[in-house]
Amino acid sequence: MTSKIRTRIAPSPTGFLHLGTARTALYSWAYARHHGGEFVLRIEDTDVARSTQDSVDQILQSMHWLGLDYDEGPIYQMQRLDRYQAVIEQMLAAGSAYRCYTTPAELDALREQQKARGEKTGYDGRWRPEPGKTLPPVPEGVQPVIRFKNPRDGEVRWDDLVKGEIVIANKEFDDLIIQRADGVPTYNFAVVVDDWDMGITHVFRGDEHINNTPWQINIYQALGAPLPLFGHLPVILGDDGLKLSKRRGAVAVSNYEDGGYLPEAMLNYLARLGWSHGDDELFSREQLVTWFDGTHLNKSPAQWDAAKLTWVNAHYMKQADDTRLASLVAAQLARRGHQADAERLAPMCALFKDRCATTVELADWLAMYFAPVTPSPEDRAQHVTDALRPALAALAARLQTCAWEKAAINQAIKDTIGEFGLKMPQLAIPVRVLVCGRAQTPSVDAVLALFSREEVVARLANA
Repeated sequence: MTSKIRTRIAPSPTGFLHLGTARTALYSWAYARHHGGEFVLRIEDTDVARSTQDSVDQILQSMHWLGLDYDEGPIYQMQRLDRYQAVIEQMLAAGSAYRCYTTPAELDALREQQKARGEKTGYDGRWRPEPGKTLPPVPEGVQPVIRFKNPRDGEVRWDDLVKGEIVIANKEFDDLIIQRADGVPTYNFAVVVDDWDMGITHVFRGDEHINNTPWQINIYQALGAPLPLFGHLPVILGDDGLKLSKRRGAVAVSNYEDGGYLPEAMLNYLARLGWSHGDDELFSREQLVTWFDGTHLNKSPAQWDAAKLTWVNAHYMKQADDTRLASLVAAQLARRGHQADAERLAPMCALFKDRCATTVELADWLAMYFAPVTPSPEDRAQHVTDALRPALAALAARLQTCAWEKAAINQAIKDTIGEFGLKMPQLAIPVRVLVCGRAQTPSVDAVLALFSREEVVARLANA
């Protein structure tokens, strides 16, 4: 009987949740959900100098925003030091690990000598115990690191879930430090103990980890622990063809939340950024879970396409519930110092959302309802002419007394057009410029009906 599938995501809290990590989390989550398995969140916080609680909070918030619910966690590595120490002692006793007293200065000197001889740099095994070998005397005052006794012969081979069979010779790897002199474990050791203890069966991660995997597989085997299956995902490239980086654009999930994108759009776009289901471009979270069986993962890097994400988001904007959009836009407006009632915003969102790709764009439109507008001099000169001022005044007078709803406003506009012998654009565009600050809007009667009567009349008076 096969064990329950368990996947995990294990970000380091040294910054925000990166888009690449978010995609890995999404694939790990979807794979577990597809197979009725479990998804674990682990925080790899052994980099004590750079880890922060603020980063943890941002990671948890971004996971929540994306809807990537986890069955266990967050589990923190720094709360598991006793467990790592117990495994270290076990490995020392078994001879699969050893104490190394080589100082950082000695390692630096060794590397320089190797470079001078044109050799590959690496630890030379001077403290590695071997039959018949005499080790150097233990120096006083030097706290040792613990190294893994990596096999010197043979090769490591695994069938990667993404890339197929990978084979790397053991001679390519030196004896890895698995515990620093301060007693804190290193990544390649802690991750093995964690995944072993947590029963992780499938590990999805970025392909920058491929060179770590042989060390990890050898540590698993030294511990007699079952091996998970590994899937190494290609990097995401930016618009410039280089690896997506915070030095070249927005790579934090939180940037996109703040930028007015919807989580279902980000989830949809991230899923397609390295995986496909036929020609389907748009799909729900439920469809993703149904389809994501771990196949059809791309072996080559994916290209981040901001325009494509915006297109996907515009699709979900059109489908979004107006009340939900209203609360998101209210938050966007609040950042600009405008207090907006979500109940009043909902019909505005319904009217304007079809022409917006993000909630920021929607807030750009709806700000005119909550703050004064300043038409451009060009629009005023072109559309608000002396010849039209009498018609604008007559319309303002009609709007003072008509019922304040779309049909009555439309009739007031038509009556004014008829009185002055105008065509609809000749009056509607100047009204838009004065009331909305721009020449193009949805249907003018619908737009005006969402203002207060007093605000519309006052802005028309600016003619």
